[in-house]
Parts: sequence; structure tokens; C-alpha cells
Amino acid sequence: MNSGITCPDGGTREGVRVRRATARDARRLTRIVRTSRAYEGPYAAMVAGYRVGADYIENHRVFAAVDADDRVLGFYALILDPPELDLLFVADEAQGLGIGRLLIGHLRDEARRTGLTGVHVVSHPPAEGFYRSMGARRTGTRAAAPPAVMWDRPELLLPVA
Repeated sequence: MNSGITCPDGGTREGVRVRRATARDARRLTRIVRTSRAYEGPYAAMVAGYRVGADYIENHRVFAAVDADDRVLGFYALILDPPELDLLFVADEAQGLGIGRLLIGHLRDEARRTGLTGVHVVSHPPAEGFYRSMGARRTGTRAAAPPAVMWDRPELLLPVA
């Protein structure tokens, strides 16, 4: 999709593109989720045993941002019915390079192509600011659901038009 992205220093990272994830990416996507610094401390239990399986990738719209060497820098999963962002992760080493913005741009294009006007997001609490900076607006709060999720999470609507 994109031949380069703007980095915080004003330069570009050449060769970054978004492609459909494949079953062969399952281990890499799982590793990004399980090692995410965003889920340290009290949030660690939520991703400790999490697995992005090949079957999930094959049955959902999962897209990966990859560099010129096909190294996965981040990914997202879009559910169409009802429209929801199921997952969005950026590898720790790729934080701050614009990968999240690239993925949201791709998600909007993908959602628009399928006729959606907005995508529901149940956000990890520390990520709410990112989604709001992308134009999402808060619509409510998803209550904690122990033992899987021990904290309330912001609900947002990300417009795609």
C-alpha cells in the first residue's frame, strides 16, 4: 500500500507495506501480542496465553504491516459483522514509526470498500489516546469481565468515511 512511512525524525522508512496476513504469520503475530510492553504489569494476564491461530487468520480479515524483508511490524483484525476492530498491535521495536497510523489508514480503506461507515473499538485503556488521535470518539465503557479482563475498557467509534 505504501512505499514508505514518515518517522518521528522526519525521514521515511522505505519498503513498509500492508498485506493480508497468512497462516504462516500466526507465530509472529502471537509473539507481538504476548511480548507487548503495553500489556505489562496488571495487564499481563490478559495476553499471557493469547494465541493468534492460523485458523483465525484464515477466517478473518487480518492484515500485517511488513518491512522490505517481510518482518511483521504490526497487524490488525477487522470483523465485518458487527463491524469491530478485534485486534491492533504494533511491535515494540516499531513503536513511534507511524505503523499504527498506517494500519488505521488501511483499516479505513478496507472498511470503506466493504460499505462500512464506522468501526467499533473496545480499547486497551492506555491505547484510548491513540484511537482518539485517529478520530475515534468515545461512546461508552465496557465493564470488566473477570477473570479474563479485570478492568473497564473504553468503547469508541472510529469513522471510516
